[in-house]
Amino acid sequence: MLNTVKVRVPGTTANCGPGFDAIGIACTIYNELELYANYNKKLTIEIHGEGAQAIPTTERNIVWQAVKTVFQKVGYPCQGIKIIMNNRIPLARGLGSSAAAIVGGLVAANAICGNQLSDQQLLDLATALEGHPDNVAPALFGGIALSAVETSDKGIRRAHCLRFIPPSLLKMVVAIPDFTLSTKASRQVLPQAVPLQDAVFNISRTAILIGALCQGKFEYLRYALEDRLHQPYRKKLVPGMDAVFNAAMDNGALGVALSGAGPCLIAFTETNMKRIGEGMLKAFAEHQITASYHELTIDAEGAKIIS
Repeated sequence: MLNTVKVRVPGTTANCGPGFDAIGIACTIYNELELYANYNKKLTIEIHGEGAQAIPTTERNIVWQAVKTVFQKVGYPCQGIKIIMNNRIPLARGLGSSAAAIVGGLVAANAICGNQLSDQQLLDLATALEGHPDNVAPALFGGIALSAVETSDKGIRRAHCLRFIPPSLLKMVVAIPDFTLSTKASRQVLPQAVPLQDAVFNISRTAILIGALCQGKFEYLRYALEDRLHQPYRKKLVPGMDAVFNAAMDNGALGVALSGAGPCLIAFTETNMKRIGEGMLKAFAEHQITASYHELTIDAEGAKIIS
């Protein structure tokens, strides 16, 4: 068994318009996690980069919670742990920072324990820790992940995931505003029930979205990314959201969506990434919001042990 492991985990964008809590994409922005087992008989956590001043370095740390979950499940007798987090994924912005932390902790701990847990077991543990699989599935497996959760008669939840890569290169421009938005706050604005016609609207868009991505017919994204279940309610939490969407489309984007629970906004494209990004930032600035942008593509590997 290993005593030291280093894992790279991609950020993710979830929901992808109509695929609420069901669709996620792994993106080429990464956190790296180093795990040292049997270290000084105590818990030591170092955090560098994004969230360094906000993430707890105590037993409340989500990476440690994931590591401990694996150790307890396989009966690994740990005598102290050191965790070093090198974060590039913005915190609480809708790019899967918590999912990356959970998946990184699970994969690293599983490697330390001799990879006793299967991919399915890791997905189920990640889903239990995160609450839903739409971010943890692509973070774990890479690509575009379609997820569903089955609950047995005994209350046991099992996550199912279908993963694929589009046949053509799809690029993403993510505009990152300079404020955070917690998933909890973003969920609180959602209604408990929606009109039947809105549910049907989202089913049709989700069907077209998956077909377009599978076949590489990205021209359908303009319509396929439309949503009525969460984005109309969440846009009041993201000043200028409609204007940023319009700016992206005016500058050549194929389609746009709220990334996860927000506040990041994501444009899908094959070309014009710089023009799209600058247009999105200008629209944010017109609503007194400072923002930056990243040019990303789809990560095909998911969580990966790099040393």
